[in-house]
Amino acid sequence: MSGIVGWIDFRRDIGTRSDILEAMTGTMRHRGPDSAGVWLSAHAGLGYRGLDTGAVEDGGLLARLDLGDAAVALVVAGPIYNTGELRREVESAGGTPRSGATCELLLQAYLLWGDRFVERLDGMFTVAVWDGRTRRLLLARDRLGLKPLYYHGYAGGVVFATEPKGILANPRFTPRLDLSALPIVLQPRLTMPGETPLVGLREVAPAAIVTCSDAGITTRRYWELTSAPHHESFDKTAAHLRELLEDVVGRQLATGVPGGAMLSGGVDSTSIAALATQLLRRSGRQLDTYCVEFASDPAHFTPTELRPDVDAPYAAAAAEFIGTRHHTLTASVADLLAAIPATRRARDLPGWGQFDASMYLIFQQMRERSVVALTGEAADEFLGGYPYFFKADRVGRDTFPWIGDGPRLVDYLSPELRDVVRPEQDERDRYHELLARVPKLPGEDPADARMREVFYLGMSGPLAVILDRKERMSMAHGLEVRVPFCDHRLVEYLWNVPWSMKSTGGVKGLLKAAMADLLPAGTRNRRKSAYPHVQSPQYDESLIREATWIANDPASPVGWMFDTARLNDLIGQIAADQLSSELPGGASPAHLLIQLVEMRAWIEENGVAVR
Repeated sequence: MSGIVGWIDFRRDIGTRSDILEAMTGTMRHRGPDSAGVWLSAHAGLGYRGLDTGAVEDGGLLARLDLGDAAVALVVAGPIYNTGELRREVESAGGTPRSGATCELLLQAYLLWGDRFVERLDGMFTVAVWDGRTRRLLLARDRLGLKPLYYHGYAGGVVFATEPKGILANPRFTPRLDLSALPIVLQPRLTMPGETPLVGLREVAPAAIVTCSDAGITTRRYWELTSAPHHESFDKTAAHLRELLEDVVGRQLATGVPGGAMLSGGVDSTSIAALATQLLRRSGRQLDTYCVEFASDPAHFTPTELRPDVDAPYAAAAAEFIGTRHHTLTASVADLLAAIPATRRARDLPGWGQFDASMYLIFQQMRERSVVALTGEAADEFLGGYPYFFKADRVGRDTFPWIGDGPRLVDYLSPELRDVVRPEQDERDRYHELLARVPKLPGEDPADARMREVFYLGMSGPLAVILDRKERMSMAHGLEVRVPFCDHRLVEYLWNVPWSMKSTGGVKGLLKAAMADLLPAGTRNRRKSAYPHVQSPQYDESLIREATWIANDPASPVGWMFDTARLNDLIGQIAADQLSSELPGGASPAHLLIQLVEMRAWIEENGVAVR
């Protein structure tokens, strides 16, 4: 829906620095090509770029109200799905929004209920409120972290933006790599909520409210999962899940004009596309669906455990069954390699190479016909769709269950850096810190309690990785992609459905039962297949060439971080096809090198200081 930025300085007058605020706002142009606005006072400035999604509530994303000598101002990014209910609550409590715009409604809600107004919001959003009466800034993010928001605090002030590039446009921030954060650069799934690899840069964590004043910065959560016994039968649970999904998709279709959806032919995306088609048909509209395939697949595709088949035929069959207008993007290796620099610019952080590039290209195609789209992502995290959920040895490990036995790039750091980073201890610390946060159910069977932990672990770093990729690659084109499986009511419900019920009937058997009448037989019977990746020697060779150059270039900003001899040995094994272990996501061993390649390019492109 938009990108937002802001600059607060509690001690210095920034009222004449509109040039900086405008520059920050301008970095969000791709997110909001349709409108823009800024507000600047002596100590606070807010800005936005807006995307017209066709919702009646769009009409402006920045609201300000003068209250005596002070002003209260608010900016919001992302759709709010319950504006109708919220408006009735606000008006019943005596609030008087000055227009139908979401920002005006939220400003009135803040004036009525203070920080707790955020708890009343249903949507994927970030919001910032400057309260001149108390000289305090509030930053808040939706419960699952569907929309990003970053901030940098400095002595006497704070800078924030939807993407790091907005903060980089302010001279108050200089990018410097935090060497102790190398584990999350090299293994992004280990990232803790709110963490980034840059010194002084934080992300507002999902379900968090960050409060900034001259006295400092504090954070609190406004939403938590609650563990409770589940008493419904399998059939009632399936019916309840179907009811929730229908309601969620309906609410998300009602805000803006979704005209597209990702469709792989798997149960997750087909379920969402089928429900959306059913609802759109009532108003005479047809859903456009999209999938990606690779030009090299006929020659090089090889089935793996995580990707046993290609999507295209299943997607086409599902589209015909549910009645969508289907489109297939065929990407070559050259297409992917050409897109990768743009994906890095979209992230402002190291990315995932071809996985980012194919998604970037499919969203580019979707944007030609739609401004709002739906995706089936996150069902695996909440319903247990990954192979590790079914492997007792992986579940029983005293570490993250998705971490395999193969080599990891962090293992090849130089001895000096390993002494600083302590990767094994760092991994254990992160694991146990997350375990301590799991909402416990007293008296729960140990096996069920462990599966609850496994789901919670997957809802941290891994979920953030896929949601962040989807959000950045789509908004790079001004396309808003919504994620029905991340509705917080649905997540709360599934949290307490036991694993034995989720897995009845096989992988995501509960979802298949809930959606049985809307899924073609091919989708119901298909094995779980991961997000597609190209299996091409050409792509692998490009990674190997660049990694070899980085490892042996004395001027490289990252080569010094690694044990050159051991890193060259790893690259040699990959080049000689001597590593048989499959990486998470089903990629070839060459993909192990992508974080090295991405980190080098990111550092150079963004002027990141490393030592």
